[in-house]
Amino acid sequence: MACKSVWTAVSEPPAFPALGGNIKTDVLIIGGGIAGVLCGYFLTQSGVNCVVVERGKIGGGITKNTTAKITSQHGLIYDKLIKNAGPEKARMYLQANQIALRKFAEISKNITCDFEQKSAFVYSRIDRNAIEREIRAVNRLGASARFVEKIPLPFGIAGAIEFENQAQFNPLKFLYGISSGLKIYENTCVDELIGNIAVTAHGKIMARKIIVATHFPFVNKHGSYFLKMYQHRSYVIALENAANVGGMHIEEVIDGLSFRNYNGLLLVGGGDHRTGELGGNWKVLRDFARRKFPESVEKYSWATQDCMTLDGVPYIGNYSANTPNLYVATGFNKWGMTGAMAAAMILCDMVQGRENEHSAVFSPQRSMLKKQLALNGIKAVGNLLTPSTPRCPHMGCALKLNKAEGTWDCPCHGSRFERNGKLIDNPSTGDLII
Repeated sequence: MACKSVWTAVSEPPAFPALGGNIKTDVLIIGGGIAGVLCGYFLTQSGVNCVVVERGKIGGGITKNTTAKITSQHGLIYDKLIKNAGPEKARMYLQANQIALRKFAEISKNITCDFEQKSAFVYSRIDRNAIEREIRAVNRLGASARFVEKIPLPFGIAGAIEFENQAQFNPLKFLYGISSGLKIYENTCVDELIGNIAVTAHGKIMARKIIVATHFPFVNKHGSYFLKMYQHRSYVIALENAANVGGMHIEEVIDGLSFRNYNGLLLVGGGDHRTGELGGNWKVLRDFARRKFPESVEKYSWATQDCMTLDGVPYIGNYSANTPNLYVATGFNKWGMTGAMAAAMILCDMVQGRENEHSAVFSPQRSMLKKQLALNGIKAVGNLLTPSTPRCPHMGCALKLNKAEGTWDCPCHGSRFERNGKLIDNPSTGDLII
């Protein structure tokens, strides 16, 4: 068993140089995950002079650990969106993600990335009514979804919603394919932004416009993302000699199980918990595998982290109302594939001065007066007042030891560090001093 994702095991990364001095560009993209590289891909296609910088290797952060489901079916979101934002914005969200799905299919025709069309299912073990409400909501928005009584999983369900003609792929093979020909600097960390200048240890980058696609935004003085989001960890095991589940399946509860196949393996996900808190982690998945697939063999295991917004919709657009040339893509709420594609298409329109018909639903300036805002604030204050060490260099919160992964995790904003203090995940931009 290898403690790495299957994508990392079967994909050969390209190499890009580090920045070697001061440069100028029209658009700087900070972050070399799938959202950032897609922004660079579209802007380069449009003839815009742009640069992508990445702290480590492209795809080396969250992208390498996704389960890589390309779908406009994001749990039971549409019934909630209609109630909370209205049918017009719910329709915008659906359309943006459907366009993203089609764009992946289009680009993947020219890239060997194991792209496959599959149905996507959300199932419930106990709540048939919730599934039926979601089907009515999706149909009301003009899309097709149907009720399913049974799915090929080793337990009974109350019902499931099926979205046909969705997709899955190898995200690293896709990312490496679209990176060819782009101006990318790896091992180049942006330490701070001073106006339109990005400061790195290797030189300064002057840009007319800047896109922050760093998973969790690292600029604290604008946008209040440290209040508007929290981070959530989830775990995956890849099993040999397990079932072929015939599609992509996810449970409707936040700590439920997900399933998909890849290259003869069954990927089982779950064990979720808020970063810095206790959760099921791999133990839940391994216990499940022993019970339901006793002949299976675990080949890979990995974990990932997702930025969760207050209303379940990403923040895509101007970083804040006061930063007209600074943009952000974040908060994909476990649906980073279509979220990243939608973000890249919207932001590439915005930086070129074009209107995008779907941008309003994703605006980072929308009202955030939600119950979760108060909960995030209470948790942050509580951790700031906790008299313990070590403390996160991002905003000073008390770190918690994640025994399952052997890391120091921040329960406020999700920064993570190895036991020796080396930074793993942002928004912190520096290592921990032990």
